[in-house]
Amino acid sequence: MTRSLLRRTAAASGLLLALTLSACGLGTAAGPVLSGNLAGPLEDVEDLDGLEISVGSKNFSENIILGKMAVSLLASAGADVVDLTNIPGSAAARQAQLDDQIDAMWEYTGTGWITYLGHEDPIPDEQEQYVAVRDEDLATNGLAWLKPAPMNNTYGFAITQETSERLGITKLSQIKDVPVEERTFCVESEFTNRPDGLPGMLDTYEIPLGSGVPESNLRTYQTGAVYSATAKGECTFGEVFTTDGRIVALDLTVLEDDRQYFPKYNVSLVVDDAVLQEYPQIADLFGPVSEALTDEVLLELNAKVDVEGQEPVDVAYDWLKSEGFVS
Repeated sequence: MTRSLLRRTAAASGLLLALTLSACGLGTAAGPVLSGNLAGPLEDVEDLDGLEISVGSKNFSENIILGKMAVSLLASAGADVVDLTNIPGSAAARQAQLDDQIDAMWEYTGTGWITYLGHEDPIPDEQEQYVAVRDEDLATNGLAWLKPAPMNNTYGFAITQETSERLGITKLSQIKDVPVEERTFCVESEFTNRPDGLPGMLDTYEIPLGSGVPESNLRTYQTGAVYSATAKGECTFGEVFTTDGRIVALDLTVLEDDRQYFPKYNVSLVVDDAVLQEYPQIADLFGPVSEALTDEVLLELNAKVDVEGQEPVDVAYDWLKSEGFVS
């Protein structure tokens, strides 16, 4: 079977996945494909005429925004793109890529290493974590991880600006200096049971659950409610994702993980290696864009969707234009 036929087969499978998800009431975010002309550092990237490629994403705002960026960039480079963003759940999205139903998707190094490849212990160094997951996923599954972005969407704990100033606390290691009655935490239920979750974090920072933090000091919320509960003072410390736009909108401060407890979750475009071998210019297309994706950028873009209610496709394309990647 020729590679072009493989690509057509993969695209057809991707369309089947979209129809299947839609029929189940779990439709992808397929919609308008916004494209233009490659510009700035991408202007001389060799075009992708003849490439048929399906792009997926998970179903949370940040991953959808990144997925829409990929769709726009590939379309602007001349590829025929199938938009399969907004697949419900990490497991479904990963399986779709393993089954060749999608050809490219942004993934997180920590997720790849721990959740997909089954390792229990994260690697503290960002570059070493990336290299380890890159090499193993390529060898095991034929998936190529492109150069990662500097952004790190990991777990963290946030407090209000007022509380930070009142307690004089900016780092997780300083929680042990806070009076026990103020060591209150707003968390998701899952986070209290994860191997990289709350109990391990409290042990690492010498305030173990029970003796250092009484279980009565825990408040359990749905994910989105943690942010507003923390902002309202229902607890001192709130579990957050470090690039969530609500951190900025609610004027919260993320405490420094100064003992590097939480895994690194740098984002990287993961591409079917057969596609990348045939179209190596994909790496050139995404390299400069990945370099520009910092924590501050994702905080701003996520807020446009989660706080201001803008559409991910518009947020993604407007940022690409504002950064001079497309015109």
